[in-house]
Amino acid sequence: MQALIEICQEEGVKMFPESAKKLAAEVALDKAIKYVSKNPEQNLITIMKFLEKLASLPEHKKMVAVVKDKFENNPAIMEQTKRVASNPRMLNNLINSWILKGTFWGRPRRDKVASELGVMVPAALLIDPTSGCNLSCEGCWAGEYNKSDHLDAELFSRIISEAKELGIHWIVLSGGEPFVYPKLLEVVGEHSDSFFMAYTNGTLIDEKVADRLAELGNLSPSFSLEGWKEQTDARRGAGTFEKVTHAMDLLRERGVFFGSSITAMRYNVEEIMSEEFIDFLVDKGALYSWIFHYVPVGSDPDVDLMLTPEQRLWLVQKRKELRSVKPIFIADFWNDGYYTSGCIAGGRQYFHINAAGDVEPCAFVHFAVDNIKNKSLREVLQNPLFKAFQDRVPFNENFLAPCPIIDAPQALREMAEEVKVRPTHKGADAVLEGKIASYLDELSKSWQEKIDGRDQESGR
Repeated sequence: MQALIEICQEEGVKMFPESAKKLAAEVALDKAIKYVSKNPEQNLITIMKFLEKLASLPEHKKMVAVVKDKFENNPAIMEQTKRVASNPRMLNNLINSWILKGTFWGRPRRDKVASELGVMVPAALLIDPTSGCNLSCEGCWAGEYNKSDHLDAELFSRIISEAKELGIHWIVLSGGEPFVYPKLLEVVGEHSDSFFMAYTNGTLIDEKVADRLAELGNLSPSFSLEGWKEQTDARRGAGTFEKVTHAMDLLRERGVFFGSSITAMRYNVEEIMSEEFIDFLVDKGALYSWIFHYVPVGSDPDVDLMLTPEQRLWLVQKRKELRSVKPIFIADFWNDGYYTSGCIAGGRQYFHINAAGDVEPCAFVHFAVDNIKNKSLREVLQNPLFKAFQDRVPFNENFLAPCPIIDAPQALREMAEEVKVRPTHKGADAVLEGKIASYLDELSKSWQEKIDGRDQESGR
């Protein structure tokens, strides 16, 4: 295996045109991954070394080097990562679709298209195949969308195909509940050269679905939780926590990569970031955890659920501490602006297509000027709302305050007025005027005062 990698990378690949180089790299990678389950400790490191050689951009080489260092020097992370070796097909799809096609080779393609269009081309899309859901969660961010909205399978597939043409191979799915969508796995299966992640309540993943996910190997569920059973069931309904943990067990048995999606609120933030809860996720087999701050949008928005500035600062410091000791990737979108140089929405690194086809800058900014049903992906990328976002990023000089909703609400109002946006559901404009808007003004001011002069990575 090592000889094959060295020959493909250092000798033969250099002699071939670009397309042949990519094919040779994919063949070598496929051969390497087939050996992973036999000796994960050695062969995962070998694959990282291979990827480090393949990367052409300095930031990509650095990214792979950091991951390789974690594997080599952190036994807990290696132990957790060994679990991916039980499903070589999924590991191959993850590396081939996301890292090679989506990152190493997709980035130059996206940069080229961006220069042609005059706007940024993101690395990922967030798509809602349906707004339908089998649960009715308290304060759901998507709770005011029309529950009957859905994308036709042909349109859903067309969006993904157009994304690949632009160099986008990472597709994130939300809703509603993605697994309510009848043709979800059929469409995912049609695009084996893309990698998908689905935010899901987890209640519809039974043995049959788990088997299909293991067979496909290119969709990773991210399970929504609010903490332990009491908190999760209180928001999502009795019995939900047990269904989610059962689904986790089914996927772990089959080697399907999965993670968690957790909303940080005033009453649960200490629970979800406790060592006990993070250890629970690790033991269940979760490889990653997305932390979302509660934002007062959707059904029955309640500002009293939002984190206080003191809690948010504690979260900044706590997530850094946990990252250094726990073998799970933890991302805190609102507090991780340091790593992304500000807000990632508005087509900068991603944008949202809801189940009605409306093209929104963010999952939480429910305004649009375009609809994907009557335009191509290239066309909607050039819409004036996205340009307004990109012109203003960063919304604050301090990257601990990246968000135009909760950290720079005046900027959001200015963009909405400048572009003449339309709300994508009733009540979406509550963040622009009235009591909620006033609260966000005061909260953003308090947060700015709290982080003034602090380190933008650690919050200290």
